[in-house]
Amino acid sequence: MNSILINQSEIFPSKVVCIGRNYVDHIKELNNETPDSMVFFFKPNSSISKNLVFPKGNKSCHYEAEISFLIEEDKISAVAFGLDLTLREVQSKLKEKGLPWERAKAFNNSAVFSEFKSFNGELEELSVELYINDELKQKGGVDLMINKPQEIIDELLSFSSFDDGDILMTGTPQGVGEFNIGDIFLGKILYKNETIVEQRFEVL
Repeated sequence: MNSILINQSEIFPSKVVCIGRNYVDHIKELNNETPDSMVFFFKPNSSISKNLVFPKGNKSCHYEAEISFLIEEDKISAVAFGLDLTLREVQSKLKEKGLPWERAKAFNNSAVFSEFKSFNGELEELSVELYINDELKQKGGVDLMINKPQEIIDELLSFSSFDDGDILMTGTPQGVGEFNIGDIFLGKILYKNETIVEQRFEVL
């Protein structure tokens, strides 16, 4: 099974819980409708990676930077920078036909994470930044989320469950786009505007 790192120790999540369409400006940039209820999808353990790997056999892939949480005993215990990789063209075709998104969202190495850092602060003070080749591409925070992290957890628990060590990805702000092999990503999680997590990735 694939693992993540928290404080230099390995954890093996059973799944990644993701919420879609959680930032108004991101909904607008993709010309999507604002959902009446939370949109959930899962990524399996096989999607988890510490490396940023361009999906083989595809001409295009989009990055989506997200504030990501480690869940233990149904509570947030740590935070990390995460990337939800998306085959946007595949996803668009599936959505047009009303079909599930797994082929576009749940492929191997599609959930990329920095090391997790223990966290018990004020969630509303967290934000995420993504730089690609030294250019700021995405920036957003909990204050801009339609559904806040605790609301997402409560809703998920109304129909499913977290195993200890599972990951919650909380949606992406505007600025998603394509990337290429060789690009340099720098992901940051900030707390009260101070960087608490920073991870550099080179696209393989």
